[in-house]
Amino acid sequence: MNVLSYRVFDKTFAYFKTSEPERWRFSIKVTPERFLELTDMPGVKPARWMGRWRWVTIVDVAAFPHTYLRELVEWSYRDAVARLSRRRQQELLP
Repeated sequence: MNVLSYRVFDKTFAYFKTSEPERWRFSIKVTPERFLELTDMPGVKPARWMGRWRWVTIVDVAAFPHTYLRELVEWSYRDAVARLSRRRQQELLP
């Protein structure tokens, strides 16, 4: 099983599976409200091992518009950045 792990320094914000049979299934952290919303939808489930921390797995990527999926990943990234120390956040500025 091949998995891409995306991080900002020591904060992981997404995992993407790159091998069959679950190719491009991915997991991200979401807000409490979005967690409830998404886990009620077909094609989404609480992430294994990390669901209790409001991580979801998008199982059926084709069931969602790519703009919506991008919005979810971007929110997870911004959340990871917000959990960094101020010094680390300053290092990300251009």
